[in-house]
Amino acid sequence: MKTLFFCPMWGMESLSYTEAAKRVKAAGYDGMEIAAGPDKRNEAVQVMHDHGLELILMAFGEGSNFVEHRKKYQDDLLNIASYKPVFINAHTGHDYFTFEQNAELIQIALNVQKQTGVRILHETHRGRFSYSAPAIQYYLLKQPELRLTADYSHWVNVAESYLSDQAENVNRAIAVSDHIHCRVGHPEGPQVNDPRAPEWKDALETHAKWWDAIRARQQRANAATLTITCEFGPAGYLPTLPFTQQPVASQWDINVFMKDYLKKRWQV
Repeated sequence: MKTLFFCPMWGMESLSYTEAAKRVKAAGYDGMEIAAGPDKRNEAVQVMHDHGLELILMAFGEGSNFVEHRKKYQDDLLNIASYKPVFINAHTGHDYFTFEQNAELIQIALNVQKQTGVRILHETHRGRFSYSAPAIQYYLLKQPELRLTADYSHWVNVAESYLSDQAENVNRAIAVSDHIHCRVGHPEGPQVNDPRAPEWKDALETHAKWWDAIRARQQRANAATLTITCEFGPAGYLPTLPFTQQPVASQWDINVFMKDYLKKRWQV
């Protein structure tokens, strides 16, 4: 099984796509995951192609009410799919939408996927329909075609625990998780300050075992490719010092570490 590592554009917004692509390529990544607006998508696709990089595009719903949100979400998915990324990573729905509303959005994504042939995965994320391990269970039961981007750091934060008492919930999600965001969360936040620090050894290992399980499941299924985005975020997600707002660690260095850590762990 081929393993592809992606770098997020998030945190490199001061760079052009060309500058970012050069940096990412030199660091040994296979592609980039980008939240590009409609006016930037063609450029993103062209630059990644020119640099021999794969591309994941992200989708978000917006709007002041559900009707507006639904239309924007569908239009965005259709437009993004026209660029034929590796797949679309979608931030779907809201935690305050009803089950029926979120289920309608999931169905829209399935329809777009069938219409365009572009896979759509739904990221497990605070504020979305997938905000916690127990909250997603009914969707998994009622939407058997639902596939996920696994960012379980959010679930750790929401539950204020490493989910040791929710093994069944997590295992059901692992069974349908097709892409990994290798961010490490902790009970008081979605991102540790630096996963290289010894105080986060257990947190890193807990998340890594979940990623191991996703990888093992895909290997058993003879999947051609496993994709991972090293998605530690910039200042804001990354804790900062008071007054100066200087980040306590380098987002770039952490993400490179996560890529190299998993390559070594999996011997790829």
